Amino acid sequence: MRAFRARSLSVAALVVLGFALFLSAAAPLPQPQATPAPVSEIVLTLDPAQSTVHWTLDSSLHTVHGTFALKSGTLHFDPETGKAGGEIVVAATSGESGSKSRDARMHKEILETPRYPEVIFRPTQVEGKVGQTGASDVKLNGVLSIHGADHDLTALIHAELTGDRWTGTSKFEVPYVKWGIKNPSNFLLKVKPVVSVELEMSGEVKATN
Repeated sequence: MRAFRARSLSVAALVVLGFALFLSAAAPLPQPQATPAPVSEIVLTLDPAQSTVHWTLDSSLHTVHGTFALKSGTLHFDPETGKAGGEIVVAATSGESGSKSRDARMHKEILETPRYPEVIFRPTQVEGKVGQTGASDVKLNGVLSIHGADHDLTALIHAELTGDRWTGTSKFEVPYVKWGIKNPSNFLLKVKPVVSVELEMSGEVKATN
């Protein structure tokens, strides 16, 4: 009787083991979770209708405020290395300060816009991390082409990315006299040799893999 029970238990154990092996063989293997492909480049375009260049020039009598219109703009960069490219084009001929006589002199004698109708900034490197969503503060290095010459320039950028849209501001200074542009000062009016510039920007954002 005991031998019979032992044989029965052995047979039952073999049956259970065989059934477990069958289930394990039949069960689908767990599939590895797909990981998102890393973003190789972020592209920001600027909408000229929603972007403006503001400039400020201090003098001994008053502070002059003015604007320029943006013609076009595209910035692309690698979020890992910061390497950047593209260009932002400003219509120099659109510059105005609220005074027709002052603006006429600016275009004819200072910026010579009939000869140099555009100011172009070509970015080369982003310092800092730009998140794919939310706010980021970085430095943007590049080359500014103005009045027929190229100059290295670093701009402070505050950007906010939301879905496929972005907005931002940029601040930098242009030492125009040092760069060979005429100083508008005269014996009555002394003008500082540096112009403060701030860009208001808005456009589309695209991340490429």
